[in-house]
Amino acid sequence: MDALIARGITKRYSNHTALDQVSVTIPEKTIYGLLGPNGAGKTTLIRIINQIINSEEGEVLIFGEKLSSKHIEIIGYLPEERGLYKKMKVGD
Repeated sequence: MDALIARGITKRYSNHTALDQVSVTIPEKTIYGLLGPNGAGKTTLIRIINQIINSEEGEVLIFGEKLSSKHIEIIGYLPEERGLYKKMKVGD
């Protein structure tokens, strides 16, 4: 069974198309990496899979089920940039 199937994912930001009909299939029990230059859409695809942003077109399936909020707890995501405010102290 495939752990993840993304079909025809499209995402646009104003006049820039970040993803244009991107599809990927990741089999169960495998490790995948996304490689490409800056601006290729790697982070955008990961954010769509993690339900941080929505795509305009396409679908994502997790173990054959359409992506939903229940899948959040089985997907790990560690971004390079942390989500803290740069001028905020840890104690705050």
